[in-house]
Amino acid sequence: MTGDGGGGVRLWFRFRHSLLDLHSNGSYNLFTIFVILYLTCSTSMTHVHASIHDYENETFIHRSNSFFFHGGSEGLYASRVPSFNDTEDNSLNGKSFIRFESITFRRTKKSAENKNTMQQKTGLVEAIIVQVKDRNNIGGAYLNSDAICCTPEHADSGSCKVGEVIIRQNPDDPGGPKRLQTFFEGKNEETKMVLQTVDISSTGMYYLYFMFCDPELKDTTISGRTVWRNPDGYLPGKMMPLMTFYGLMSLAYLFLGLFWFLRFVQYWKDIIHLHYHITAVIGLGMCEMALWYFEYSNFNSTGSRPIVITLWAVTFTAVKKTVSRLLILVVSMGYGVVRPTLGGITSRVYFLGVAYFVASEALELVEHLGNINDFSGKARLFLVLPVALLDASFILWTFSSLSKTLEKLQIRKSMAKLELYRKFTNSLAVTVLLSVLWIGYELYFNASDPLSELWRRAWIIPAFWTLLAYVILLVICILWAPSQNPTRYAYSEETGDDFDEEVVKLAGSGIKVSGDMSIMLERKDRKALVAADHHVFGGHGEDKEEDKRE
Repeated sequence: MTGDGGGGVRLWFRFRHSLLDLHSNGSYNLFTIFVILYLTCSTSMTHVHASIHDYENETFIHRSNSFFFHGGSEGLYASRVPSFNDTEDNSLNGKSFIRFESITFRRTKKSAENKNTMQQKTGLVEAIIVQVKDRNNIGGAYLNSDAICCTPEHADSGSCKVGEVIIRQNPDDPGGPKRLQTFFEGKNEETKMVLQTVDISSTGMYYLYFMFCDPELKDTTISGRTVWRNPDGYLPGKMMPLMTFYGLMSLAYLFLGLFWFLRFVQYWKDIIHLHYHITAVIGLGMCEMALWYFEYSNFNSTGSRPIVITLWAVTFTAVKKTVSRLLILVVSMGYGVVRPTLGGITSRVYFLGVAYFVASEALELVEHLGNINDFSGKARLFLVLPVALLDASFILWTFSSLSKTLEKLQIRKSMAKLELYRKFTNSLAVTVLLSVLWIGYELYFNASDPLSELWRRAWIIPAFWTLLAYVILLVICILWAPSQNPTRYAYSEETGDDFDEEVVKLAGSGIKVSGDMSIMLERKDRKALVAADHHVFGGHGEDKEEDKRE
């Protein structure tokens, strides 16, 4: 392991690789990270942090003069109960700990044969539990050495024992880095770690490493599992606030759905197609938040993510994100307000929606059902890039459509609808501004906290995007709420809403199309005359003939 002054810095290097593969990859520049964060809206990049860490014949990595395996990392709160008693389930309440279960080390046959049968201790493997703030206490940094394991020179000074990892104990914090030792005996190829539990007495971000210093133990493997628990359950500390947040958001969607349902029932005769789309998004959001709450609740109770609930939650998230973007897009196009249908672009809208759902579902599955740390930066970019490009397509198409819709309404002098769309445009503009500001904060947060020392605040990053999506939906619900006067935003032929789009483009360019305009005005005058005749004489047949002639 390379470093800039000692073992503590080398451990920092490994922390950084285990937490932030994206930042450790030098091929990414700031612009790339910014675009990815912005376009994907940082959708709650909640990685898998199973509180039950399983190891299956995992190998150790060589760094400096040591070999290590990263056994896990989580934010843990201090125990609220001073003593630990694991004989009853009720005793777990209020306890925070790391428990080692069925940990087995297996060395190679060649390594075992080189040992003496009469020797009791022929190999040492250490489990090191360290907080991020104590990272510089691991290794020989304070001894001006690059070594991680104790050498004879260090042992002569009385600083450590040969064959062990160098650990400097903090006199002000007796619960600093903890060392648990397991020895191979004689020529045994296998040894098991004693079942034991380490109580957590201080709140912090904890890392677990299994390490050995003997080169003859090279190719040793580890199997078994460790169980990490917070005082209120198995949910990692970084994710704990999100369970409460998703519960509150479920209630928020429930209240919004109740409001929308009452308006829907009250003005059911004046419902337009757009209202059904809004109803679908509210229903999807309600199910999404409820599923995530139950997923986190189950995770907190068992220590493992429930696959079925997680699959449903991930799928509802992908569907809701897709339908929400389609809703904003078709509203921007003036669907149900300026045009009765999407016409020839319907297939393109459907294609974009299906493509986004597939890409989003793949990314969500990897993030929530697979350990993202197992993927290199390039593999992760391969999954993020399609979502980013499709999000860019949605953004460009949405604002382009909004511009055309506002132009149409301004030319037609449909003041009520124009005011409605101006409010909607202003809301989207504020949303974009908030998104850009928040992305700036995200970049600062990630750059200034590469080791997750601020893990207790990390939950607000994904929570913001969920809250922002809810606010946008709330604005649409308020602007397009069912009412007794639906004509203020509903499509109407009498107002000339079937205005030819090419005419709008020419008019917007300052080109006079007097011939076409005069024809349209003439048609309107003729319609007005026919309507007057119908009112006075009650004739129906003449109306039909006049319409046919038009």
